[in-house]
Amino acid sequence: MKPKIIAGILLFLWGISGHLYAQRDKSQDPPIDHSYKPLTLKMNEDGSKYVRFIIWNQIWAHATQPNPGTLDIQGNPSGTITDIGIRRARVLAVAQVSPRFLILTHFGINNQTFANGGVPAGGATGNGGTFPVAVNPDTGTGSIALSSSKKPQMFMHDVWTEYKISDWLYAGAGLHYWNGISRFSSHSTLNFMAVDAPIFNWPNIELTDQFARQFGFYAKGNLSKINYRVALNKPFAVGAGGKYDEVNQREVAFNLATDNWATQGYLSFEFLEKESNKLPYFVGSYLGTKKVFNLGAGWYFHPESTSSKDASGQVKMHDTRLYGLDAFLDMPLSPNGLALTSYAVWYSYDFGPNYLRNIGIMNVGFGAGTTQNGPGNAQPTIGTGSIFYTLHGLLLPSNLLKDKGRLQPFVALTYKDFEFHQDSSLQYDLGMNYYINGHQAKITFQYSQRPLFENFMKTGSAGEFILQTQIFL
Repeated sequence: MKPKIIAGILLFLWGISGHLYAQRDKSQDPPIDHSYKPLTLKMNEDGSKYVRFIIWNQIWAHATQPNPGTLDIQGNPSGTITDIGIRRARVLAVAQVSPRFLILTHFGINNQTFANGGVPAGGATGNGGTFPVAVNPDTGTGSIALSSSKKPQMFMHDVWTEYKISDWLYAGAGLHYWNGISRFSSHSTLNFMAVDAPIFNWPNIELTDQFARQFGFYAKGNLSKINYRVALNKPFAVGAGGKYDEVNQREVAFNLATDNWATQGYLSFEFLEKESNKLPYFVGSYLGTKKVFNLGAGWYFHPESTSSKDASGQVKMHDTRLYGLDAFLDMPLSPNGLALTSYAVWYSYDFGPNYLRNIGIMNVGFGAGTTQNGPGNAQPTIGTGSIFYTLHGLLLPSNLLKDKGRLQPFVALTYKDFEFHQDSSLQYDLGMNYYINGHQAKITFQYSQRPLFENFMKTGSAGEFILQTQIFL
């Protein structure tokens, strides 16, 4: 990472903090009021029937040390990559118009950068085409080939209908987020503690699901201290199957288009306070407002959903079998607002032999790269093998910044052991949340380190700085 980039980021953060926390006489300043009423339309007098709207934006600015061999958008060798873009821009509406039924609709865009985010077939040039342009003002004639700006396609994230069967059983259908495997597999994007999820918590992301959602039927509820969700899904049909690796003489599995149904589920035992399961989105950090300690377990099973080939070219079918065990703790530690949030999860993933996916979030690197990671910030993310992930954050006392907000440093560690590679890997994330008004208005700064692989062995690492602004109403 270039020293000038790092110095610039630190100077920017120092400037913000200096402006916000400048020492002066505040005795005459009234407290800042960040409160507001939720965007709700009441449909009866007592408000028990309503339509609730939630709107949120997450903007990322990042400086990335690219993987070796990365090219820039002009095809030249790339140095440090800097970018700003939309990580998420969403609108959600949920309507409780009767005690016995609920409807939810959620739409938006994700991952728009200066170099990608165009509609399908737009490619690196967005919505390319030839437009008439007056290249000679005197005659007003002539045309040149231009590429229009990026116009990402807005799409549905969640669309489902739900019915109450009893106090402990609710059932619904649609494009839903009632996922199995782990708590993080149904994580809310409104209240991450780290800047984002580690992505491998959504192991079918953008292949057999639509941004972590699949069509299906689900049931959810509470049985005493057990919070449960189960689903029968029709995953999206995608993939042309795997291959046989002649060089290494081994089978390599990949997704195969199939119409087989999948099952999934997640159960958590709530030792302390109960969490709401009205909506599927698990909270990342309660910021000391609840005492929560949960142990959970889940699965995802999709029969004959991947394939590979043996040495003779014979196609071999494989089931997708994914399992997770996790623990979540959110606990106030003192009357002054000090609070701890901790999470740990172990995943056992089996997609078939040597299955692997490299993923780079908001990746603006080009070319093939000279490592097995690929270009930009791509890294081995999802595959057959095991993953251990743990995330810990400490919400600092409320009197530290007076009425200027709260700080929460955090650290995450990830251990990956994929069948595809000879070596396992360990990587980390370090960061800080500045809560202006809880999760409703916050700024997050994070440094993430990722491993580099060559010849199936870990040979180095690279890093990335991310600055995120988030506001939701």
